This record gives sequence, C-alpha cells and structure tokens, in this order.
Amino acid sequence: MRYPVLSLLLALTLPTGAAAQCGGDFGAFLRDLRAEIVASGLSPAQADAFLKDVRQDARVLKADRAQGVFRKDFNEFSAAVISQNRMVNGAKMSTKYDAVFDRITRDYGVPRGILLAFWALETDYGAVQGDFNTRDALVTLAHDCRRPDLFRPQVLAAAELYRRGDFDPARNLGAWAGEIGQVQMLPADILVNGVDGDGDGHVNLKGSAPDALMSGGKMIAGMGWRRGEPWMQEITVPDGLDWSKTGLDTTLSTAEWARMGVRAREGQLAGGAGSVLLPMGRKGPAFMVYPNFRLLFEWNKSFVYVTTAAYFATRLEGAPRFTLGSPEAGLSVEQMKALQTKLAARGHDVGPIDGILGAKTRAAVQREQARLGLPADAWPTAALLKRL
Repeated sequence: MRYPVLSLLLALTLPTGAAAQCGGDFGAFLRDLRAEIVASGLSPAQADAFLKDVRQDARVLKADRAQGVFRKDFNEFSAAVISQNRMVNGAKMSTKYDAVFDRITRDYGVPRGILLAFWALETDYGAVQGDFNTRDALVTLAHDCRRPDLFRPQVLAAAELYRRGDFDPARNLGAWAGEIGQVQMLPADILVNGVDGDGDGHVNLKGSAPDALMSGGKMIAGMGWRRGEPWMQEITVPDGLDWSKTGLDTTLSTAEWARMGVRAREGQLAGGAGSVLLPMGRKGPAFMVYPNFRLLFEWNKSFVYVTTAAYFATRLEGAPRFTLGSPEAGLSVEQMKALQTKLAARGHDVGPIDGILGAKTRAAVQREQARLGLPADAWPTAALLKRL
C-alpha cells in the first residue's frame, strides 16, 4: 500500500479540511462527501453520477487489517516474489518496451530496473491489477477512521479523473487500497504524474503499458531520484565491523566504509555516501544503499518490500543472486509482538504492535542491543527477547 506525497498543485485543488469527516452514519457521510465533490469542481449531476450505487466494501477493511505478508523476513519475502518466471518476463518486457524505457531514462533519469521491479511486484507486469471497485474501496477507507486523511482526498482525486473522462466509477477495478493500473498508482498520483505515453489523448494506466511506465517514471523522478546514481549494491563486511554504525540512521562516505573493511561483492563500491544495510543481521546478506534507495519508501512504507524491490531491480539489471550467509533464526509473529511490547515499555517508538520488523522496530532493537553490549546489527533474536 502506497502513501503518496500530494503535490502543492493537488493540495490547492482540494477544499480546506477535506479529510475532517469520518465514521458515523454512512448516508450522512456520503451527503457530506457529495458536497465536497461539488465544491471541488464537479457539477451536482456529475457528483451524483460519480457516487451512484456506491457501497462500503467489507473485503477492503479485511485486507487493510491483514497485511501479514510483510511479516516475512527479507529472504522469505524475496524468494516468494522474485520468481524465475518474473525474471524471464522482466527481460522480455525490457525488450518489448525498450523504446519506452529509453525515453523514461532520458526524460526522468529513472533506470528500467527500478520500474520493471515495481511493475512486477505490483501487478505481475500488468497481469493482476486487482478486482476491487476503486471508487468503493476509496470511499470505504475514507469513511473508516483509521486513515481518513489519506483516503478522503483520494476520493476527490478520483472524482476529478471522472470529470476528465479517465475514470469509470462503476467499472474501474484495482487494488483494495484504491491503486489503479499496471504500476498501481493512487488517483492523486495520477492527477499529478499521469503521462499519455502512447499518444492517444488519455492517461490509461490499466490498459496502456507506456502510459503506466511513463507515469511511474515521472512519479519516481518527482520523489527526488538522482539521475545516474546507484541505489543498492551487495557488499561483504568484516567480522569486526562496528555494527552500531550499520542501518539507515548512519551514512558515511564509501571511502570510510572501505577503510573499515567493507567491500563490494563485485567490482568497486560506488562513490559518494551510503549506509550498510543488514536486512537479516550481521550473519546474513549485506548491501550498501545510497540516497536513491531511501526515496523508494515514498512508494511503499514497508522495509521488507522496499529492500526486496531495490534488490530485484539490481537483479533485473544483471546483478547476481545475493549470498544468504548463515543468519540467526528470527522471531515468530508472536515473539515479535512480545518484543515490540517490551521495547515500547522501555520508551521506544516501534509504531503498532503488529509483529512486523519495520524501520522503527529495527532502530529500537539496535539501540537495545548496544545498551546490552550485544552486536548492534538491528536483527532481533530469541536471545535479545530473553535479555529484555
């Protein structure tokens, strides 16, 4: 699920306080929403047509509460989503849309590996785009009070796409969280970054790969992608590395890392500055990640998703499979929840107690490891849980 950063342009098109209402009687909620849609620029007749037969979708709320896939560790998650079939199809799509990818690199500076990885992970290169009614999903999530500030503006954005003739509220299907098309963009993202890549006069992210890929490239460039710079490379690390310096909170020049014994698995470390990422601790795979890696969290907030997508992109551009090493056993979901509870009790901000090893939990683990005199590699183990 993506959390977009709305541009100033979009923000200026939305009524003040557009996300203030949620919950309560659904009929009253819809009447208030209709008034906002009209205030945003649609006629009353258009607003009525957009909302005709709208309904709450219980499947959406169930999916929103059950994102268990992100509880897998990096090795499990990457093995599940990076199949040989996706590697083969990625090469085929790279050839088929070679001119489109060249145009994206020229216009936006985003390499094809990044877009191919997201295209594969989001919809299997357009094959599986979701079967949820997009309007109903967005309205359901806007009415739900968990994240109305995110989804109510998305309803208004979808209404604007409808006004432009690029959205059918009755027939537009997509992901449970309202993302549309082959690279799964939310309506607000489409308004700001939608590109007519095939020149037919419409932005069709569902049926047109050029439209979807060009729009995705523009969005990533708008996040701050640094043209010509790397995002990730596999490394080897010495046994005596100061593990407290690893993780996304510490950035050093690659020359400094090299002096500490960090080496590229193949070739040389890229120039500039980076962070040593150990997704499964000091005994597991190791990567140097660069500023372009960090901005991918604007696409998806999940640590394991972003790390896997970035790694997948390197594979699609010719890098070898990572070396797993011999990482220590991780924690079960219940153990992870118990750990998060203990960390929260010690004053750490770990976010929700959800059993997911996200960035906040990793940072808290690393601080507690350092405090206890353990190798501070941010990888939670049964030994750490016992010590706490």
